[in-house]
Order: sequence, then structure tokens, then C-alpha cells
Amino acid sequence: MGVSATRARPHAESHGARRQAARGTIRRAVALVWAAPLLWVLCTVIAQAGVVARVDLSSQRMTVSVNGVPRYNWPVSTARRGYVTPTGTYRPQRLYRSYYSKKYYNSPMPHAVFFRGGYAIHGSYAVNQLGAPASHGCIRLHPGNAATLYGLIQSYGPQNTLIQITR
Repeated sequence: MGVSATRARPHAESHGARRQAARGTIRRAVALVWAAPLLWVLCTVIAQAGVVARVDLSSQRMTVSVNGVPRYNWPVSTARRGYVTPTGTYRPQRLYRSYYSKKYYNSPMPHAVFFRGGYAIHGSYAVNQLGAPASHGCIRLHPGNAATLYGLIQSYGPQNTLIQITR
């Protein structure tokens, strides 16, 4: 009788330990179920943090959002006939407060944001052409708007900036 009692006790303890471990697993699963939506919201907010400049080639407009909120909508000039403005999603590669074209007549390109090789978003003093295709492929903005975009990219960082160009 004493032998069976000693055998019953370890079995009961291990069964209780298993039940307790199972409860702990269930608690962790419930915590994850509650935490997952909060983590998703946090990741969404982080993903939206920064600057997104969307250029629509068909409307010749740029919309700039900051932290997911549209803030600016400006006319642009992109590639005229015979030239191409590349489409796609890019990050700024180089920024220059003052830059002069090495390819096109030393033309001024204030607040230039290069996003793919020699393609840039920059200010243009040919403001009467904004809203219609007129460039060799770059995206031209009013000089004041180019300065605003440049400042936003500098504040938030190129790593937190996207440039999206669509047709």
C-alpha cells in the first residue's frame, strides 16, 4: 500500500505540472492574440512615418504626404515627347541645395533630389511650363515647392522617403 501511494504522488504532481504548463501556454497565446493587432497598428504607423512624393505623369501633378497625411499637391513638368521620365518607386539617392546640369547647358536645378542615376526632382524657373510635359526626363517643380520638398526629405531623412512615379 505504501508503494502505490508513493507512485500515485509523482504521477499526480506531473499531471498537475502539465496542466499548469498548459495554462501558461494558453495565457501566452491569449496575450499574443491581444498583442498582434496592437503590433500591427504600431507597424502601420511606423511604415507611414516619413515622406511620400507621388508623381502622376498623366495629370502632371505631385502629391506629397507626410506621415500618411496628404499635405501638398503641386503641378510638375515631366518628360516631353522624345524623352522619358522613369516610372516606379524610388528612394532619394543624392540631395543638392544647388546643382547645375552637366548634360543640359549648365541649367540650374535648385533643390535637386536625385532618385535614379541622372534623374531628379528639382526646381525650375520655367514656371509657366509647369503642368505640362517639358523636361528631358527630370521632374520639375516651382522653386518654392522644390525647397519645401527638399526640406521635408532632409528633416525625415532619405531612408524615410519614397518617390512613386506612375502613368
